[in-house]
Amino acid sequence: MKNWLPKLNKKLIVGSLAGAVLMSGALTGCSSSTSGSGKTVINVWGMGEEAKSLPKIAEAFEKENPKIDVKVQAIPWETAHDKLLTAVAAKKGPDVLQMGTTWIPEFGSAKALLDLKPYVKKYPELDPSNYYAGSIETTKYKNQTVGVPWYIDTRVLFYRTDLLKKAGFNEAPKTWEELSAAAKKLSERGKNKYGISLDVKEQSLGFMFARQNGAELLDSQGKPHFNDPKFVEAVDYLNSFFKNGSAPKDAGIDIVQGFRGDGILPMFISGPWMVKLINDQAPDLKGKWATAVLPKKENNLSALGGSNLSVFQYTKHKDASLKFLAFMNKPETQLKWMNMTNSLPSTKKAWEDQALKDNKFYTTFGEQMKDSKPMPVIKQWEPVAQEYLSSFEKIYRGQTTPKKEMNEFNKKAEDLLNK
Repeated sequence: MKNWLPKLNKKLIVGSLAGAVLMSGALTGCSSSTSGSGKTVINVWGMGEEAKSLPKIAEAFEKENPKIDVKVQAIPWETAHDKLLTAVAAKKGPDVLQMGTTWIPEFGSAKALLDLKPYVKKYPELDPSNYYAGSIETTKYKNQTVGVPWYIDTRVLFYRTDLLKKAGFNEAPKTWEELSAAAKKLSERGKNKYGISLDVKEQSLGFMFARQNGAELLDSQGKPHFNDPKFVEAVDYLNSFFKNGSAPKDAGIDIVQGFRGDGILPMFISGPWMVKLINDQAPDLKGKWATAVLPKKENNLSALGGSNLSVFQYTKHKDASLKFLAFMNKPETQLKWMNMTNSLPSTKKAWEDQALKDNKFYTTFGEQMKDSKPMPVIKQWEPVAQEYLSSFEKIYRGQTTPKKEMNEFNKKAEDLLNK
C-alpha cells in the first residue's frame, strides 16, 4: 500500500478542488453511465497492483447481480490523489473507489465520501463489528463512517529459525531485551554479517516502537509528545542496533537475498506480502524460517495498514455501489481475494477459515492483528512522518543525539500540526 497524504487546510483543499475543475473534462468513468442493454454500470477505481485482479472478482459479482455491470479502472498510486481531487471538484468520477487509509481524513473533510452508517441494516456486511477495531479507526471521519476495511496488513518479525538456533536461541525473541541480544549475537558471526534489518525508510517503525514503550504520540488536543522520555527512549533503543553493528545503515541488499543463504540479514520486520516473496524467490529456505509477533516492551503494538473501499458521495448508483461493497466484504469473497493477491482479509470471520488457520505464517499476522493500531488518522500525519525519517537519519548517522533531535522534531511537528 502506498499512501500519500499532504496536509491540506480547508482553504487549500477548496483551492485545489477549484483548480481541479479545469481538468474535469479529462475524467473518465462518470458514475451516471448505463450499458446499452439497460444494465446499471458502476465504475470502480482500484489503485496499484491489486486493481489488475479486480475484474476477476467483479465477474463473480456480476454473475450474482446480472442487472449490474462493473467497469474497473486501474490507477497508479502516484497519480491517484490528483485524480481523486479532480473527481471531487467536478462531482463526477467513480461510484466505488479504493482509498488509502491515510486519505480518509482529507476526502472525508471534503465531503466526497458517502456515510455508510445508514445502510448497515440493509447491508450487514458493512457492520463495523465484523472487523478488527484498529481497522475501523481508519474508516471514520468525525461522526461518520466513510469507508469499509477491504484488506489489512500489519508488521511482524521474520526470522531464520536455523540461524537463531545456532546462536543459542530456540525461539523468536519475545522482549526488547531478547531482540537486542539475538541481533548482537547474530552480528558476531563474521564480517559483513548482521543481526537484523531495520528499514530506515519505513515511516511507521519509530512510532510503532514508541507505542510499545508506552509513549503517547499525540494527546487528546492533537499536541505532539515526540520529545517525551518514553518516545526518546524508544528512538535510542532503535538507534542502538546501528551503533553496535547489529543493523546495517546502508546495506544495499535485497531483503530476500539477504535473508537466504548465510543469512546476512537473518531477521527483519515487514508485512504479509513478504511470505509469498520468500516462498517464490527462496524455496531453498523451506523449513528454515518463520514469523512471530513483535517482541514486547510495555506492549507489542504493531502498525496497521491496508486499504478501504468507499462509495463516492456523488454516485448516481448508490444501491448498486453499496451492493458491490457488501459483496467484496463477504468472508468467502475476501478469501478468494487473498488467494489471488495475498492480501489479508479484513473480516474477522474470514480469519476463522482453515486456509488461514492451517498456515503458520499467516496465523502470526492474525495474532498480531489483535495488537495493531493505525497511525493517527489526521490529514497532517504524512508530513510529520516524513520529518521523523529525516530526524532519525541524523541520529543513526551519528550527527546528533536522540534527545536533542527529538526536541527539534517535536517543534517541527507542532508547526506542521498547527498549519
